[in-house]
Amino acid sequence: MYSELVKFIRKTFGVEKDFIPLHEPRFFGNERKYVLDAIDSTFVSSVGAYVNKFEAMMCEITGAKYAIALVNGTNALHLGLILAGVEKEDEVLTQALTFIATANAISYCGATPHFVDVDKETMGLSPSLLKKHLEEIAIMKNGVCYNKNTNKKIAACVPMHTFGLPLYIDELIKVCNKYNIPVIEDAAESLGSYYKEKHTGTFGLIGTYSFNGNKTVTAGGGGALVTNDENIAKRAKHLSTQAKMPHKWEYRHDEIAYNYRMPNLNAALICAQLEQLEMYVENKRELSDLYFEFFENDDKIELVREIKDAKSNYWLNAILLENEKERDAFLTFTNEKGIMTRPIWTLMNKLEMFKDAPKADLSNCESLENRVVNITSSVRI
Repeated sequence: MYSELVKFIRKTFGVEKDFIPLHEPRFFGNERKYVLDAIDSTFVSSVGAYVNKFEAMMCEITGAKYAIALVNGTNALHLGLILAGVEKEDEVLTQALTFIATANAISYCGATPHFVDVDKETMGLSPSLLKKHLEEIAIMKNGVCYNKNTNKKIAACVPMHTFGLPLYIDELIKVCNKYNIPVIEDAAESLGSYYKEKHTGTFGLIGTYSFNGNKTVTAGGGGALVTNDENIAKRAKHLSTQAKMPHKWEYRHDEIAYNYRMPNLNAALICAQLEQLEMYVENKRELSDLYFEFFENDDKIELVREIKDAKSNYWLNAILLENEKERDAFLTFTNEKGIMTRPIWTLMNKLEMFKDAPKADLSNCESLENRVVNITSSVRI
């Protein structure tokens, strides 16, 4: 089967012998034109027409009222947590099965990640398991949720739409609302994904996105924060520009802040990429359908697919193997054959810096960690 899959991937991508990356960027449109235009304008840093255009495009694509252009997805998460009120010594609920940026951003605030399990079918934070966990450890004091085991405030919840697959985000927000816990969606991987016809990243108080070089669309680097709250949007822009007070020539700042604004050069690139987002997503959804047909009769490998009412961008296709031994054999065979595949991330609670963080039962996370592999998912030329 592994040999047949290698042949299938090479045929599907039209590459007979060369190395095939896991996910590489495609530049089919106005990328060169817009970047050269930004250079000619001399506005190459964080002020320029393409930054404004990018923010407007993000609002149009996601349906959010406000979008703030930022340096990367990690900075967007950090800023989102600050804007949601997360402070030093707080706890922030998140999934153990995530990219480290999620847990790092929480740590930048001086807060502690509090790990909860995922649903196997979405690989995203589980509403039912979160509800069960909060019923066991939460206590309300004057409308604020605390962890009765640590006496620390639970200040926010950060679910992630893993590999672009929407989780049960509406149910998750219902659980969090009961405990007055604001939700910051980590939608870094899910631009172009929808749940119940609403774009991921727009269900919670704040949503964040990444435009790293391996994402569905890229700015080389780059990130964005979206919200429907005008005050949050204004404060996000203020904090991301070193809290500089408006003035024609004076440099006055009213608080400690950050240099988190996206440069105009990156914005020019992402504007051209966003023009092709719909085509890219349809191309990637077609690829997932092809994989589904290939694996349909295989009783040892399962392709992870979107849940009911979801439309995934299928940023990275994921398969489930029987066990860790089969996973490692698959990874070894495919990579030796010049087809890049990779395992899912090491669980956050197993990393040295987070080993003592509070956590719920993580049975689903542990099962997925040992079995999930990402396979070739680039937009096909």
